[in-house]
Amino acid sequence: MRSPRMLVITLGVFAAFSGMLSGLDQSVISGALPGIRKHFIASGEWASMDDPKLATDISLISSLMPLGAMAGALIMTPLNFYFGRRNSIIISCLWYTLGSGLCAGSRSVGMLFAGRFILGIGIGIEGGCVGIYISECVPPEVRGNLVSVYQLMIAFGEIIGYAAGGVFFDVPSGSWRWMLGSSLLFSTILLVGMAFLPESPRWLASKGKYGRAWRVWKSLRDMADPKSLDEYLAMEVTVKHDVDQSANVKWHQRYLEVCRTPRNRRALVYATAMIFFGQMTGINAVMYNMSNLMAKMNFDDRESVLMSMVGGGALFLGTIPAVFTMDKFGRRVWAQNILMFIVGLALVGVGYLYTNNGVDYFNEHKATALGLFFSGLVLYMAFFGAYSCLTWVVPAESFSFNTRSQGMAICSVFLYLWSFIVTYNFEGMQKAMTYTGLTIGFFGGLAALGFFYQLFFMPETKDKTLEEIDELFLMPTSKLVALNTSNLLKPLRRRHRPEPVDNYNA
Repeated sequence: MRSPRMLVITLGVFAAFSGMLSGLDQSVISGALPGIRKHFIASGEWASMDDPKLATDISLISSLMPLGAMAGALIMTPLNFYFGRRNSIIISCLWYTLGSGLCAGSRSVGMLFAGRFILGIGIGIEGGCVGIYISECVPPEVRGNLVSVYQLMIAFGEIIGYAAGGVFFDVPSGSWRWMLGSSLLFSTILLVGMAFLPESPRWLASKGKYGRAWRVWKSLRDMADPKSLDEYLAMEVTVKHDVDQSANVKWHQRYLEVCRTPRNRRALVYATAMIFFGQMTGINAVMYNMSNLMAKMNFDDRESVLMSMVGGGALFLGTIPAVFTMDKFGRRVWAQNILMFIVGLALVGVGYLYTNNGVDYFNEHKATALGLFFSGLVLYMAFFGAYSCLTWVVPAESFSFNTRSQGMAICSVFLYLWSFIVTYNFEGMQKAMTYTGLTIGFFGGLAALGFFYQLFFMPETKDKTLEEIDELFLMPTSKLVALNTSNLLKPLRRRHRPEPVDNYNA
């Protein structure tokens, strides 16, 4: 008989395995782009490397996946409502399989567009479902850690994507097809594995299936601990209340409830602002264009694909500490990692300055330029790895039960919208601002704003049950800011507190 602890870990890790598909499909395009350019120039789709249509189409190939993910995030809510959390993840695997097959077998740029968009739909469905599924199944003391595993798997998938680029780069014909088709293996593994995991007990209870919900709950909790029974009873009461409150409300009408109810509106602003400041520092534009960024530092095509693994590896390693300590140190500690983005982006920007004065000047200062560039890239990617865990932890736990799917969907739409905006406009932005201006001025400036926003406006949800988090978001924003300010000033007050006078020895 499986122990509850073992099943919880298995459920969390395997559900988060879907993140590897997302990460692989985000990064593998970086290594595939050189081959795609050569193939479709040879086939006559593009006239030459200087063809303006090529630049536009390459931007679309990179950015259509987050655009498709926006559509997937909107589909995710009715899927979650009618089919459940687990089955929605299984459905996302089917979209992954179809999209990967289309990309690998593309005979035209239009087919490649369609494949990337369909892949995005799979990412949008899965990205919103996994966090909810894990949050509703696992105990609160490990919830943050296990939801963070999803981001760890995204980072691991990105390494695999870059590695696939290196492995298939020298395949004589159609290397890019092998790269883009590599996710078929992982979507099949996920599809089979999810079939053996239980459905969310909270979703089962919401459908009146209390017997099944109780059986699943017992398999996921140590019932010798009285808190497990108390948590189940609290969950059942909360779910019944939410179902009764929304008995005559359609699932799509709950989108209005997210914006209309002060408790949910605070959660929405908090979650979307945190995602905004992460995405608008350019992470996905960097991931999708990693080989282009390396080429700017005078690496050839093969070297650019291989060196991309440096950024992917830093992201993966930076994610590991957050996964194991998210529930120890809390969400606010890891959110302050955004401060180190500024340092990393500044170093990358200064490194790019050495490319502005010709090849001879760059070669003369090559060691300095590459040292600055790679130091900054590793810092930026590593600290973003930890921060990015919050992208999934925060929305998954912030909304009330009856609006959790809608809240997660809205957050996912904004995440992919900002990713699309930055990715699609990346080339145009760097031409207008230069690489240095873009990394230091635009991305670094937004990181600085994000640091101060989260310092004062971010609540702490560590060790709280989902029902206790409901109470936290009932707190007015002004009171939260006052509380955070008071906590920040505590060390200063202790330092300047006068020593007590010993009247007996005076």
